[in-house]
Amino acid sequence: MSRELFRFKGGVHPPEHKSESSTHPIHAAPLPRKLVIPLRQHIGQAAKPVVNVGDRVLKGQMIGAADGYISAAVHASSSGVVTAIGLQPVPHISGLPDLCITLETDGRDEWIDHAPLDYRTMAPAELRMQLRDMGLTGLGGAVFPSAVKLDPGTAHHCPTLILNGGECEPWITCDDALMRHHADEILQGVAVMRHLLGSTEILVGIEDNKPEAIAAMQAAAQKVDFAVEVVAVPTIYPGGGAKQMIETLTGKQVPSGKLSTDIGIQVFNVGTAHALARAVHHGEPLISRLVTVTGHVLRRQNFGVLIGTPMHTLITLAGDRDGTTGVLMGGPMMGVPMPNLEVPVVKATNCILVQSNELFPPLPKALPCIRCTRCADVCPAELQPQELFRFAKAGDFGHAQEYHLFDCIECGGCSYVCPSHIPLVDFYRYAKSEIWAREKEKRAADLARERHEFRQFRLEREKKEKAEKLAAKAQAARAQAAQDQTRRAELAAAPAAEGAAPSDADAKKALIAAALARAQAKKAELAPKNTDQLSPDTRREIEEIEARRAKILEQARQPLDTQEKN
Repeated sequence: MSRELFRFKGGVHPPEHKSESSTHPIHAAPLPRKLVIPLRQHIGQAAKPVVNVGDRVLKGQMIGAADGYISAAVHASSSGVVTAIGLQPVPHISGLPDLCITLETDGRDEWIDHAPLDYRTMAPAELRMQLRDMGLTGLGGAVFPSAVKLDPGTAHHCPTLILNGGECEPWITCDDALMRHHADEILQGVAVMRHLLGSTEILVGIEDNKPEAIAAMQAAAQKVDFAVEVVAVPTIYPGGGAKQMIETLTGKQVPSGKLSTDIGIQVFNVGTAHALARAVHHGEPLISRLVTVTGHVLRRQNFGVLIGTPMHTLITLAGDRDGTTGVLMGGPMMGVPMPNLEVPVVKATNCILVQSNELFPPLPKALPCIRCTRCADVCPAELQPQELFRFAKAGDFGHAQEYHLFDCIECGGCSYVCPSHIPLVDFYRYAKSEIWAREKEKRAADLARERHEFRQFRLEREKKEKAEKLAAKAQAARAQAAQDQTRRAELAAAPAAEGAAPSDADAKKALIAAALARAQAKKAELAPKNTDQLSPDTRREIEEIEARRAKILEQARQPLDTQEKN
């Protein structure tokens, strides 16, 4: 009995261009002379370097430790010497450099000691931290740290686990090749996911234009000891998006502003499952991945590539050609233009797409929006792209948020169908970045204001406490002066009543006696603390102290006794 499938709203059918690279076997890229390994290859906090320039490192050795919960470690992709730790160009849409560790390889490719993990006997939290320290992240695009996604949270289980083999974007075939050649290992990774999430329903969604991958995954599903349903889903872009795959397979929609786990579903890319299997069953951190090199090259194919390999190395390996107009990391719909070809392959690199005017002719000049609403018809997130464009262009970011700007997955479907050739996604990215920047500034201002207010409160409190202490001290001095004056008057009155004049010695003696009486009274008010269950040594020490105190008091009284005798 086949599973009932559902249809998400929108979507487009761009030319696939899959066969150009999927019909060739996977090739291992050679070891480059230099590896540039960014410390920020995932969502969250960048890793912290734990090596120094001049250190020799081994393949698989941690060179950047995870910094916080939402973070992941990075590792040396081969053995060699650290030659630099500093800013280098990285494959990012901003084009800005980032902190990287440069490694000069020694050609030995010498591994650090590594061993499998007995994940069934490990506490879930311990296993997740191990995976974080092995650099496991999602390989489907968002590059979210896998340790976080494998935490079911307070629910303690996630009923449905979806393995995403959609790979809907044109030109990209690395997931297709991975499923055809490593289906068994992919499901080994699924077993670990199932163990951590407590999932009882395992679904594998693969677009129906990948019959060999579907057959390979179905054959592998027969070998595991848990139920796996491999489902062929319709080929439509962006059907491989996590939310679209969820809706296609289950009919459920992830609410705006929520996560899939809020409805009991978690989604992982097939590449993530394969990397997880290598980590658990072989002790290998995430230091390599499959990358499709295609477009304007002579030999379009998939390569097994070490993280940190310069992109120009792969383009040369695939056969570079004259007439290149640019390079995208990713596909034509969501790909990011590369600032130069020295940038390295990172965990998010699924495709290197070399452009030319023949394959990707330049777009005509953008014209004004004609309000045709084609963009709304194809939007899989059911947004109003034309309104979002209007607000973003006008800088009206408040209204853009009211129209659910952050539900946009930046799939590019709206730009693809726009008859005015408006780069709509660029405007949405601009609006998001501006909102994030303003929120960051607001948080900084709020924090500064809170610090200022707290400082003012602390200064006022200290000023008040100081005034209260001075007032109490002055009041105590006045009370003591009045008490001493009263005592002198009493001493003066007593001899007068007896008919004898008081002497200075008698007055001094009375004052000293009064002071001693006050001290004794004060001492009696202070109850000793921590005197229960004292050791013999402590008791003996206390007795010696009390004896010395008594001797000092005796000596203090001695002059008075002598004076009385005289």
